Amino acid sequence: MRLEGKKILLGITGSIAAYKTPYLVRMLVKEGAHVEVIMTDSARDFVTPLTLSTVSTHPVHWKPFDSASGAWDSHVEMGTSADLFLIAPVSANTLGKMVTGQADNLLVTTYLAATCPVMFAPAMDLDMFKHVATQNNIKELQSRGHIIIQPQEGELASGLVGCGRMEEPEVITEKVVDFFLRSKKFIGKKVLITAGPTYENIDPVRFIGNYSSGKMGLAIAEAFASQGAEVVLVAGPGVAETTHPSVSRKNIVSAEEMFREANNSFDEVDIAVMAAAVADFTPENKADQKIKKGDSDLNLMLKPTKDILKWLGEKKKGQFLAGFALETENHEANALSKLKNKNADMFVLNSATEPGEGFGGNTNRVTIFDREGTKTPFPLKSKTEVASDIVDFIAKKLKL
Repeated sequence: MRLEGKKILLGITGSIAAYKTPYLVRMLVKEGAHVEVIMTDSARDFVTPLTLSTVSTHPVHWKPFDSASGAWDSHVEMGTSADLFLIAPVSANTLGKMVTGQADNLLVTTYLAATCPVMFAPAMDLDMFKHVATQNNIKELQSRGHIIIQPQEGELASGLVGCGRMEEPEVITEKVVDFFLRSKKFIGKKVLITAGPTYENIDPVRFIGNYSSGKMGLAIAEAFASQGAEVVLVAGPGVAETTHPSVSRKNIVSAEEMFREANNSFDEVDIAVMAAAVADFTPENKADQKIKKGDSDLNLMLKPTKDILKWLGEKKKGQFLAGFALETENHEANALSKLKNKNADMFVLNSATEPGEGFGGNTNRVTIFDREGTKTPFPLKSKTEVASDIVDFIAKKLKL
């Protein structure tokens, strides 16, 4: 049984696709999972709690307080004790509540308290699914690291044919199994990730920097950690926090500080992914006091910063080393040149000029080149999904 010992919390919302959930529960239980169910009130119009409690062998929850017995269902305990919170089907209404934090039922309250990974399977009519509000909500949940199980094309309850059918229970079960199998790939591996920009001070109030948010590097760190790795994240200014217990964070400001932390950690890791946008130049002289505006021009003398990736490439002893190339022209030629010159095992190329790519946003489109220069392009995806692609690519290269 592939899910032996795993505790899965299944959330069911008000969608006609809820009729499939008893089959889903039975399949998860057959794989060895401990399944508990939370329903919204409207979900009970489509499938009964008695049916679900019978196939799961556990009571079904939909109210925070049972007035008859006096029992209280702790949304905090349910949300923190599970290994996975699977919400299937999730309606357009619940998607919106999850995004905005509208905790007016037990399911959403539990979601807000959950510390485990979240997987969700939308189900609704095709126009509702395509609506900009729904798509924006899905993108927001993906940006939080949640995993979407995409709806399928087919005949819908409205009689229309299109995208909106919840994925079949057999497929959802396999995706859950795959999620837990993947989570073991990097157990025992140590990984170094750099993320975000560096700020090179001109004076106490000004700096040379760039627009990097660090979202891509942070997503990669969390993807490795979710698959069992012990991660050291060297993060530049402005990079969001992570709560994953397997990520050890070192905050830096300048390129020199990033070099120092990366160099200090490199000998102890198995894999290093240099995703940071490190400044190429730093002021030769940094003023101790704020430089006052005058009538004449201000000339700054800049000197190159250390090439962290090249330095690590020259000193590596068996580590798998990956770099990033953000380009505005001659994309592939520049990426391949860096791959060779920096002695990296893999380079991830993306563009600073194409819509949806580069700094700041929640999506990216990348092309990966391996050590032999073989090209593997990926479509535009959320940065969370891109991070999974990168981690899976490295796993294949290392035959994990």
